[in-house]
This record gives sequence, C-alpha cells and structure tokens, in this order.
Amino acid sequence: MSADVLEFSDVFVLSKGALNGGRLRLQKDKIAFKLNTTGKVEQIGADDVDACHWMKVAKGYELKVMLSSGTVYKFAGFKESDFERLSDFLSKSYAVSLKETVRSVNGWNWGTARFNGSLMSFEVDNKLAFEIPLSDVAQSTTGKNEVSLEFHQNDEAPVSLMEMRFFVPHSNDGEVDTVKEFHDNVVAKADILQATGESIVTFQEINLLTPRGRYSIKMYPTFMHLHGKTYDYKIPYTTVIRLFLLPHPDNRQMFFVIHLDPPIRQGQTRYHFLILTFNVEDDIEVDFSLTEEELKQRYDGKLEKQMDGPLFQVVSRVMKTVVGRKITIPGKFKGCHDHSAVACSHKTYPGFLYPLERCFIFVYKPPVYIRYDEVVSVNFARSVTTRTFDFEVEVQNGNIFIFSNIQKEEYAKLFDFVSMKKLHIRNKGKKEQQSMEGGALDMSDSDEEPDVYMTRVKAEAEERQDSDSDEDDDDFEAASSSDVGDLEYDSAASVHSKSSGESGDDEAKSKKPKLESSKPKPSIKVKSPVKTKPKPEKTRKTKSKDKDPTKPKKPMSVYMLWLNDNRQRIREDNPDAKVTDVAKIGGQLWKEVSDEDKKVYEEKASNLKKQYEADIEAWKAGGSSTEPKMKSKNPKKSSTSVATAKSSGGSFKSTEYVDSSDADYEADDD
Repeated sequence: MSADVLEFSDVFVLSKGALNGGRLRLQKDKIAFKLNTTGKVEQIGADDVDACHWMKVAKGYELKVMLSSGTVYKFAGFKESDFERLSDFLSKSYAVSLKETVRSVNGWNWGTARFNGSLMSFEVDNKLAFEIPLSDVAQSTTGKNEVSLEFHQNDEAPVSLMEMRFFVPHSNDGEVDTVKEFHDNVVAKADILQATGESIVTFQEINLLTPRGRYSIKMYPTFMHLHGKTYDYKIPYTTVIRLFLLPHPDNRQMFFVIHLDPPIRQGQTRYHFLILTFNVEDDIEVDFSLTEEELKQRYDGKLEKQMDGPLFQVVSRVMKTVVGRKITIPGKFKGCHDHSAVACSHKTYPGFLYPLERCFIFVYKPPVYIRYDEVVSVNFARSVTTRTFDFEVEVQNGNIFIFSNIQKEEYAKLFDFVSMKKLHIRNKGKKEQQSMEGGALDMSDSDEEPDVYMTRVKAEAEERQDSDSDEDDDDFEAASSSDVGDLEYDSAASVHSKSSGESGDDEAKSKKPKLESSKPKPSIKVKSPVKTKPKPEKTRKTKSKDKDPTKPKKPMSVYMLWLNDNRQRIREDNPDAKVTDVAKIGGQLWKEVSDEDKKVYEEKASNLKKQYEADIEAWKAGGSSTEPKMKSKNPKKSSTSVATAKSSGGSFKSTEYVDSSDADYEADDD
C-alpha cells in the first residue's frame, strides 16, 4: 500500500448511538468512510481536522476526529498495533498529533458533566467515562432533579441508543438552578425543534386521553408543540401518518386520533396515538398569525384568516391542512343502535371498537390499530355470560387481539360486516358443532332474551329440593322444547355444577319420563312462580286506565310552538337528519330567533296558558269522570302467608319473587 493512503477494514463508526460497520480510508487530502450496509460514503476534508484522540474502548481502540466546526467523528475497531501507523500518517499528512486519552473503566455512574462545543463529556475521577454528541439529541425534558435526553432514531441500525437520564442535584447555596443550566447547555447544541417565532395558531386547554391531561397545542410551520403542566412534546408533522375523526356513541363527544411513527415518549411509556376528545357543543373562534396572502401561498387557500365553528371541526380542519394527511371517518358499518362503534373491552379496559373501511381501531386504552390486510382470521367466541360475546382478531405476526363483553345484539351486524370485507372467519359454518363443544358462540336469531333471573331461581330451588330428597326434581321437566333450548344456552354452568357424578347425557335423560318421588315434597314449591310469569304489560295497561281522560292537557311552551311551525322546514333543509337531530338543530336555530319573532309565540303561549287555567278550574269544579284508584299500602297485605294465598285459589310468590322479581321481569320482557 502506498504511504500516501492508509486503509482499514472492519472499522465501525458511531452514528446516532449505534455502531455501523464499514471501511476507513485516510488520504492526504481527505478521510473517507464507506458503510457496508448502504454503501454511503462520508468524507472529511484534511483541512477541517482540528484534533485526534486515541483511547481504549469495548471493541479494541477508538480514533476520535474533531473538526474545527465542532463536529466529532468516532471510529472504533482498531488494534493496538495500529497506533503507530495512524500517528505517523496524521502528523505527516495533517500536521496533527494523535493524543492518547485514558478512559475510566471502574463502572461508576456518579461524575461530572463537561460541555465542550457540541460534545458533552461525562468524567469520573477526571477520567473520561463516555461522551455524547449533542447533535444526536432530539428531545430534552426536565424534572425536579432530572434531565432526560432522547436521541434521534437511526434507521440504518437494528439497535441504537434512544434515551439517557441524568440526576442533577441542586447547588448547596441554592442560587444556581443546576437542572436548568444543564438543560440549557444541552439545548444550545442539540438538534431539537426550536419554537422560533410566533405560532400559526394556538388551541388552549385541549383535553387529551392519551397522554392524559390538558394541553395547549401550538401549530408551527413544521411541527406542533403540546404544552402541559408537567410535560412538553414537540411533534414533527413528518411523524404523523394517519388522522381519524370518530364520533362517540353518545353523539355528544368526538374523538380525534393522531397516529404517530415514531411515537412520543413519556419515561418508559411510548404513545403511538394522540387521542383528543371534544364536546360537540363546544365552539371556538381563532385568528391565524399569518396574512391572507401567506395562508394562500402555503396552504392553497384552505385556511382563512379567521375561523369559527365547532371546536372539533376547526381543529381537525387545521390539522388536516397543516399536516397534509386525509382524515379517516366511519364508513358503512352501523351497529344495532345505528352507531359506528361497538362497545367492548380490551385488556380489561372498556372502550369502543370502530370497524372502518380499511381497518379496525379501538379507543381509547390502550389504542389498537389493525389493518384488514394484516388480519389472518377472526373468531366469534362465547363469553362468560350469555348476553355478550368476544371478538378475536389474529394478525400475521401471531398476535391475537381479544375484544370482549360485546352485546349479543351486535353479533349479526358485526358478522355481516366482516363477511362483506372477506375476512376469514375461523368458526364460520361450524356453529352447531362448536356450540355443543363450547368452542364458539351460538348466536340465534330469536328476539327472546334468556331469563337469567329465572335460571337462578330454578337453580336455588333445585339445590333446596336436593337437600330434602335424593330424587331429581320433576318440576323442571314441564318446560316446552323451545324453552329448553333457551335454558340450556343460558344456564349451562348451573346444569353442570349440579352434581359431580352426572354424565354428559343430560339432554337424553330430560326426554325420558320420570317417576315421582315417594317421599313427601316440602310445603313450599317454586313450580307456580316458574310457570306463571307476571306480565308487566297488563300492569301498565291498568295504570293507563287510572288516568282521567277529561282532564285538560297542559299547554305547549314557547319553544315547542315555534318548533311545530318550523319542523317541516328543518326536515327539508336537512333531509338526512334523524328525529333527535331535528331537535338539536331546532335548539340551535331557536337561539338565533329575534326577540320580535319570539314575541308572537310568547303571546300564543300566554293565551294558551290562560285558557288552560280556566279549563282546569272548570274541571275541578265539575269533578273527574273517573275517580283514580288508590293502591293499598297496607304492609300486612304484602306479608300474606302461603296458606292464605292457596286458600283464595290464587298462586303464591316465593321470597325471591316478593323481593326483586318484578323489576327484573320488566327489563327482560321489554
């Protein structure tokens, strides 16, 4: 090899916290390093070399080249015998002496931080322990006695250093804020997004679910700044890859989801999603710091100097324009209650699953994003209770996401949707067999709900009968075949827990006639309340008959008079609006009605009220056509004994029915 060229193979360069292998070539006019992975060549001019240091490191020896501009290059992987060759070449070609540096290897983590240009050195006993190029720092945050440094991600290395934390004690005199001083020295040379100049627009006190808290969002030309009480985040727009605007099922809130890659960090926690929540009724009016011409040039006239409207619409519109990403909204999926989301739980946390046109997204804790092209299969599984089921999604990397506690009414809608998206359903076509084995959910199309309370009463009665007699109770064989199917679906756990010696042929045994027990039955039975189920519809009809039809009706309010006159106009202007939407739109329009127009309806309401007062006085004077029937509140009547009920020819109620059965049956029948 020529004396004018010095070349080393199997050398590593330290770049963004990672060692990348390559080949180093030193020439008279320059230093060149070629990466093995990408073939990229880094060149350093000979005139730019200011100093060189030689030190012992983990992988042999290291050559540190410091440039006059403050930039530092570190090359590792040299042998001890390479010192003389490098020293002679650098002194002859660059007129730079190679200095040996002794490194601290005792492993202590308590020392002194020194800042020298763009390099921070950490020394222990006046010996160098490690160095950090401040140009690799992407973010710096402070705590009470702590400064955290986050580094730029190195896409060319599979493993790289991402974060370091330093504990900085306060000074003894308390005059100098050592934490702030350390932080300022880092920020001065770090490659951090600086909030230079005035922000384009600022949104104050926006509620975030992840990371939780209230943050002021300042929008800058290249990044947005989230300022909270404890943490600050600077998020480049280049890290935003998706935007979602999702309505809450209660129709009073909106979720605005920002998908980030790479994520922001809070200690050891990474946040791939920012979830903003808004009340639909909140309005805002903002002014941009840019002129009309600047807004037109930068954003093609998509933003105006002044913007007002619902808060979620203004924020989403500004974010869409500044970030340059489309906003994804719900598509064709509608649940049983005409909602775009399905209420469920993931990892014991409740939330909502949104089946969108190209993906599933779950909000809010923890947020889950699953593209349909990543899905291997889905599965509808039986849950612990009979009123809910689990929805399992398996993706290509082997992970299985389980969304549990979904109401049974959502099954048909969700099943049809995943079938339309041509997702592989693992338990499709095997419902009967898997239902008997407990491997899949048996979702019948019947509108009848299984009666959980009745099943519990039967189970308690069965246990009571078993304690008095060795024979099986015959009362449970009187149900029809259709009822048996519902009870098996609802009470499988209670049937199997009846006796540890029973076999799996319960269904066959239930069809065989049984002989009545020779032992006398107890005086209290539950056969009558099981068969005779009170019907709340009759009770409600009886209550409606108690009202006096001759009693005058109360007059309508001023607002309702106005709404009745304008309801048709609102429907024509909003053809897609629902009944509830018409009322909401009417409430907003009523606020804009002038006082003169309101006076017309106020006079009508006043006249109707006077007429009502006169009619009610006449009604009271004439008397009611049908006197209301008063229910007896005698406590003794409700505690009538079982014997009395039997003597009167009616059916009796057990203790369970007297206490709580009425409310449960009303809910089930409805």
